[in-house]
Amino acid sequence: MTGFSDYDKYDALGLSELVRNGAVKPEELLDEAITRVEKSNPKINAVIFKHYDEAKRQIARGLPEGKFKGVPFLLKDLHLLYEGTVTSFGSAAYKDNKADHNSTLTERYLAAGLVIFGKTNSPEFGLSVTTEPRHYGPTRNPWNTEHSAGGSSGGAAAAVAAGFLPVANASDGGGSIRIPASACGLFGLKPTRARTPMGPDRGEGWAGMSSAHVVSRSVRDSAAMLDVTHGPAAGDPYAAPAFTGSYLDEVSKAPGKLRISFTTKRPNGTQSHGDVVKAIEATSKLLADLGHHVEEDAPAIDVEEMAKHQGTLIGANTLFALNMRAAELGREIAHDEIEFFTRLVSDLARTRAAADYVAATLHIHQMGRKLAAYHQRYDVHLSPTLSLPPIKLGALNTMSPDIGAYLALSAEYVPSIGLYNMTGQPSMSVPLHWNAEGLPVGSMFTGRFGEEATLFRLAGQLETASPWAQKRPTL
Repeated sequence: MTGFSDYDKYDALGLSELVRNGAVKPEELLDEAITRVEKSNPKINAVIFKHYDEAKRQIARGLPEGKFKGVPFLLKDLHLLYEGTVTSFGSAAYKDNKADHNSTLTERYLAAGLVIFGKTNSPEFGLSVTTEPRHYGPTRNPWNTEHSAGGSSGGAAAAVAAGFLPVANASDGGGSIRIPASACGLFGLKPTRARTPMGPDRGEGWAGMSSAHVVSRSVRDSAAMLDVTHGPAAGDPYAAPAFTGSYLDEVSKAPGKLRISFTTKRPNGTQSHGDVVKAIEATSKLLADLGHHVEEDAPAIDVEEMAKHQGTLIGANTLFALNMRAAELGREIAHDEIEFFTRLVSDLARTRAAADYVAATLHIHQMGRKLAAYHQRYDVHLSPTLSLPPIKLGALNTMSPDIGAYLALSAEYVPSIGLYNMTGQPSMSVPLHWNAEGLPVGSMFTGRFGEEATLFRLAGQLETASPWAQKRPTL
C-alpha cells in the first residue's frame, strides 16, 4: 500500500470527503500518516505510543459513516483511555497503565470514523506549560527544534504542525490547548466547561477547569469536531448550555459587528514581549478593518489570589492521582517515579485543608460571575495567548530545585491564560502572526460562557481575511 501524495492539501474534513467519494482509501491515509511519523518524529518526539496495528485492525473491521471517516487521529497521553492501550499521564508511575475500556470521548471519536493510530507526548500529569517529561523526553517545536512546542498538549500540536495529521486530540486545564496552538502556529479552541464529556471515569477535570477538544490547522475542523463530540453523557454531573445548531455552519456565518476589548499587558500591568505586542496590535487593527468596535480594556484580576486557588485545585487533583495509583500498585509511589515539580505540587496539597478546596471552588465560581459582568460590555476579549514567543527547551525544568525561577518564568510566559479555565468560558488561540525569527505568536480571543458559536464565526472571518494554512514549518 502506498501513501497519499496530496495529503497536505486537505484538512480533516477534506480527507474524509475523499474517502466517502472513493478517491482515496482509509488505508492510504493511514499509510501516509505513519510514513510521516516514522520520517520526522525522531526530530520532534511528538508521538510516544504507536498503535499502527490496532489502527489497521480498526479499518479492517469497517469504519462507521461518520463525519471524519478514515482520517488518521492521535490521542493525547493524558486521562483519555483507549481500550488495550497505555495512558501514562507522561509519568513513569503510570507507565504500565493499560485501559480495559474506552473513555466516552474516545467512543465519540471512533463513532465519527477517526482512525486512532497513536498517542502524543504530554508533560507529567499535564502540569507544565512545556512538554518535556523526564520519562519520554522533550517534544520539539517544528518551527525551530531548539524551542518548546508548548504544553501540555505539546505533542499533539507538534504532530499537527509537522504535518503528521490535520487535527489531533488535546485538552486544556490551564491553557493546554491554547499554549501549544500559539507556539506551533495552529488554531486551538478550549470549549466551555462541560461542553465535552469526561466520563465514564471522571465527572470533571481539575474542579471543572479542564476541557478536552483538539488542535487543528483549519477552523472548520475544530468546529466539526465539536459537532461530533459535544453534549453530556448519561450520568454527567452537569452540562454546558445546550447548543442545538451546527458549529461547522457557524464558521461560514458573518459575526456581525462585535464589541471587542483588547490588551497587550499581563494582568499585573507589565507589558508583554515586543513581538507579542506587535502581534496583538496588528490583530486589533485587522479587527477594526473588518468593522468591529475595538477598544483597549481588560478585566481587573488579582493574579496572586488566582494562582493560590488554582494551585489548591491542581495540587489536590495531582495528589489524588498519585494516591489512586499507589492503591492500584499496592505500594507507595517511589521518589524517582515522579518529577521534582510533581512532588512539590502534591506536597503542597498535603498542607492545605478541605476547607481550602471549598474556598478555591468558590473563588473560581465568583471569577466566572465577575467575567460574566465584564462580558455584558464586550462580546469578545483579545489578549496575548503567550506573553513571550515560544521559549527554548530547558528553560522550564521540572527536575530543577530552583522552584522560584521556574514559577517566575511560568508567570512571565503564561500570566493569565488559566483565568478562562477558572471561569469556564470558551477561549481560542488564533495563529495570525509570526515573528522575525519565524516563530508563531498567537492571539487569544475569549467569549461569553456557552458562546463558542461567536468565536467560531469570528475565527472563520479571521481565517478568510488572514489565511494561515499555507504556512508550514520545514523539518
